[in-house]
Amino acid sequence: MTTTVPTTPKRAYKGESQLSVAWKQLKKNGLARFGGISLIIIYTLSLFAPFIAPDGLSSYSSTNITKFHPPTPIHFRDPATGQFGRPFVYQYTQELSMETFKNEYKASTTKCPVYFGVRGDSYKLLGIIPANIHLFGTGNPECKVYLVGGEAMGRDLFTRIMYASQISLTIGLGATLLTFALGLAMGAMAAYFGGTVDVLIMRLIEVLAAIPGLFLLILLRSIFPQDINPIFALYVVLMLLAFVGWGGIARATRGQLLSVKEQDYVSAAKGLGASDNRIMVRHMLPSMMTFVIASMSLVIPGTMLTEAGLSFLGIGAVEPYVSWGSLLTQAQEGGFSSFTDRPWVLIPGFCIVFTVMCWQLLGDGLRDAFDPRKRR
Repeated sequence: MTTTVPTTPKRAYKGESQLSVAWKQLKKNGLARFGGISLIIIYTLSLFAPFIAPDGLSSYSSTNITKFHPPTPIHFRDPATGQFGRPFVYQYTQELSMETFKNEYKASTTKCPVYFGVRGDSYKLLGIIPANIHLFGTGNPECKVYLVGGEAMGRDLFTRIMYASQISLTIGLGATLLTFALGLAMGAMAAYFGGTVDVLIMRLIEVLAAIPGLFLLILLRSIFPQDINPIFALYVVLMLLAFVGWGGIARATRGQLLSVKEQDYVSAAKGLGASDNRIMVRHMLPSMMTFVIASMSLVIPGTMLTEAGLSFLGIGAVEPYVSWGSLLTQAQEGGFSSFTDRPWVLIPGFCIVFTVMCWQLLGDGLRDAFDPRKRR
């Protein structure tokens, strides 16, 4: 008599998509995780910048200009009793130095309590919701919290940096999205139609590549007057950045889609009578997804640096709006004193460097995650 041992059926192996495999590889990269988490924090802070900033974008006193006001440390302990209580800052006064003949700031004995959820300048949260509540502040216009110091007109630099992050990050991301949209469309048309369309697009790319990018941006921006609407000026910068940068994306897209064009599923779609637009959008361009994800994270920091350079030269964001690049002009105007007397004006430069570094770390991690030869 023989007995049969019941066997449990083997579980069918469930394949993983390329995106899920890349996600697992990305989570193993500590530097990429640091860059991604940091970018999430940066963009979240930028989204709620008007609420986090203790002051308005262009709020300053025309009678008591506190030029390059030093940072006001927030105190949590009463110096007289040594006990912890409500945080406060000291009010600063200006005194003329008889040695340098410059106004110098000195902390007085006047205390200004710091409150959370204080009412102040009005703004629109997320660009839609009217509000006037700020995360912190004193509620006293004569005694403000200069968390990282003031700028040339006495405006709070921390507030300006928070508002500037919205411009710098939005233009960097928006211009990159337009660049890829235009580059993918032009590259797909060149690969799919070929012939005259391919030749015209490639010649146009060669013409754009022959002109230095920064020179072309300055030349195109000079066509528009300097006193145009500030909002329109931002759109102009965004469109110019997209127009100058699409050539490389289109060339890479064309090279990859030339082989995709000959695949059986593309021929089957043609045989079934699918339109040209459907074949390019639904069948050919999805094969570029990994290229787009990895490349976009590396193009965004370059776009941000270009925008910062344009704003630094005075042809980017204009008053009353401001970007990190335009804030750095005050560091240039101060010369060596920016390092010795008011080093806080260099903080916008640190914001640019740190954000670009985070995008580079994330981009390198994504590139390695989608590369089968570098998977662990």
